[in-house]
Amino acid sequence: MKTELREISPTRKQIDIEIEADAVRIAYDRISDKYAKAASVPGFRPGHAPRNVVRTRFKDQIRTEVLRELVPAAVQEAIGEHRLEALGEPELNLDNSEGLDQLGQKSITFNVNVDVLPEIKLQEYKSLEATRRTRPVKDEDVDRVIEQLRESSASLQPVEDRGAQIGDTITANFHGTFVNEPNAEPINVEDVDVVLGGEGIVSEITDNLIGAKPDDEKQFSVNYPPDFSAKGLAGKQIDYKVKVSAVRIKELPAVDDEWAQSLGDDVETLAQLKEKIRIDLEAQTKNEAEGKLRTDLLRQVVESHQFELPERLIEHQTEHRFESVMRDMISQGIDPRNPQLDWEKARESLKQQSTFELRSSLLLERIADEEKIEVSDQEINDEINAIADASRQSPEQVRAVLTKQGGDRSIAPRLRNRKALDFLAANARVTDEEWKEEKQESEVSSQNSE
Repeated sequence: MKTELREISPTRKQIDIEIEADAVRIAYDRISDKYAKAASVPGFRPGHAPRNVVRTRFKDQIRTEVLRELVPAAVQEAIGEHRLEALGEPELNLDNSEGLDQLGQKSITFNVNVDVLPEIKLQEYKSLEATRRTRPVKDEDVDRVIEQLRESSASLQPVEDRGAQIGDTITANFHGTFVNEPNAEPINVEDVDVVLGGEGIVSEITDNLIGAKPDDEKQFSVNYPPDFSAKGLAGKQIDYKVKVSAVRIKELPAVDDEWAQSLGDDVETLAQLKEKIRIDLEAQTKNEAEGKLRTDLLRQVVESHQFELPERLIEHQTEHRFESVMRDMISQGIDPRNPQLDWEKARESLKQQSTFELRSSLLLERIADEEKIEVSDQEINDEINAIADASRQSPEQVRAVLTKQGGDRSIAPRLRNRKALDFLAANARVTDEEWKEEKQESEVSSQNSE
């Protein structure tokens, strides 16, 4: 077998392959004889038809089997000979019709196109300059968390001396029929909690239930706006019959030491609770700052390393992202077939994101190779335990999923890239600067450009 490697582009190679006539003839004779032994040809005893008769009668089948035996093996041998790491299936182009029509008399020549990863020549990636801004934690941030905890600790108490007011929670059974849509399935839901005036509650429901008391029955019509969050109700008119079963008011606990103790976490006083919240928020803002720092460094590295990416790889990554977006939309009750959605623009945006992700990943892998960064079994175990904690699963459950994806070490490439990014941060020249809100920064940038 003879091969010749041609470079179409940094990520696409062509291998010209020639299988000599002698090799073709050996396979041709063997497969022809196999057909002769098994074939039933009129005028000849079974298994005794001459080779030339069998070749004429089963010409296409024999040729297909010869090619199926010779070509894939030749392609794999050629790829190995030229030490290529193919991405996906090679593209085969048979270009010698004479060799195919005269099997065993002439060589078969063909070529394959192979997609490969680009060779990345590293530029400067150490001593990058970056700015770290850590958002300070203010008293109002702590107060906001306190209020959220207080809301989650609130209780609903029955209202007995008055009708429902704004902010009250009404529990009721709703029966609704779609106006002008007689074939639509009616709405029948029981024990629904509705916060009058609350987020997502249309004004017609609030207005008609104000003043309601337990056992009251109400009838009214609701015209839902076209952009209503529940797509099945958006733009619809529905006649409702509602029976109220309870009216309750939210009672918030007093913010004191007793309430702080009720939250657990070894907190004895309100002051301790606030200090714990502040420490947690400071850790969170520090992580945010470190995350933005690494994103900035990674973007710098990507921008300074321009190289071609296999189009097949970009398309695969884009399609994967596109399918994920579609699944998310469907799970949220959004119809992807909505004509108002600009899928062409969305796909282009996903393609840009996919391209950046692929460049980032390949660069981090290349840096990890250069710096001889490896991932230990202990680091993999630690990552599995972290995934288990975050997903509220056992480590065994996480390992079961990983086994289907190639085993525990299937997460090693991701960990290795993360360590490479940590290496960039550890070797960067980082300047800590005062925090600026992003909105303020964009306004300053806009003024400077005028």
